[in-house]
Amino acid sequence: MHYRQGTLAGKIAIYVVCILLALMSIMPFWVMIVNSTRSTYQIQQHALSLVPSTHLADNQAVLEEKIFSPIKGFFNSVIVSTGATVCCIYFSTLTAYAIVAYSWKLRQPFYTMILAVMMIPTQVISIGFYQFMYKIHMTNNFLALILPSIAAPMMVFFMRQYMIPSVNLDIVNSARIDGAGEFRIFNSIVLPIMKPAMATQAIFTFVTNWNALFLPIILLTDKNKYTMPIMVSLLKGDIYKTEYGAVYLGLTLSVLPLFVVYFLLSRYIIQGVALGSVKE
Repeated sequence: MHYRQGTLAGKIAIYVVCILLALMSIMPFWVMIVNSTRSTYQIQQHALSLVPSTHLADNQAVLEEKIFSPIKGFFNSVIVSTGATVCCIYFSTLTAYAIVAYSWKLRQPFYTMILAVMMIPTQVISIGFYQFMYKIHMTNNFLALILPSIAAPMMVFFMRQYMIPSVNLDIVNSARIDGAGEFRIFNSIVLPIMKPAMATQAIFTFVTNWNALFLPIILLTDKNKYTMPIMVSLLKGDIYKTEYGAVYLGLTLSVLPLFVVYFLLSRYIIQGVALGSVKE
């Protein structure tokens, strides 16, 4: 009897802690959404409020009065982030497959070079990257932000580490004996096995590209090509007055797609964790 009561008390304590942690995680996002419905005066006078106000339309009007379109910026960010994520995930997995599944003379030096590239910060190569894009007339072009995602050393490293214990090369060799082509083997056999790893990295890659400001603000000078982070940063640049309600509304629009991507891909992460916990 005492054992059951102790077990019940322990479960209640765990649930209470989990609920508190969930509330602490949700609170900043809720405050941001609430502030997007409040006026600048309300935010300055009462910084914290959990009750939505009635100034959402006013904040939307402030966004629409700017020289850019938030809807266009939203779709620009969707194009860049989605394209970069797809290219990064597919080609990084393909590169990792080439390192794991094939035995060739320069395989280890090639992988060592990939690890060495991981230590080079993006800011170090930004000037040369901009000059290169300018010379080939790729500024104000979304491809300049999408195509470089194909070369992602950190992603290749992660995919290789996940692929080594997960992909059975005997199945790959059996498919080759049956006459399947290399790309068919990769697309039909390897990619389904790699779904949990791809989903996990897709979330991080999408979030990174969605929030990217440094390279987009350098390469994109056409207002019609601005992404959401650029537009939100410009909302803070008013000399006389900053419309905080409009800023929070822009931030809310920027965060919403991240929630959608996470909820769509989270089930694959859970499947990957459950699969990794099963031992043969």
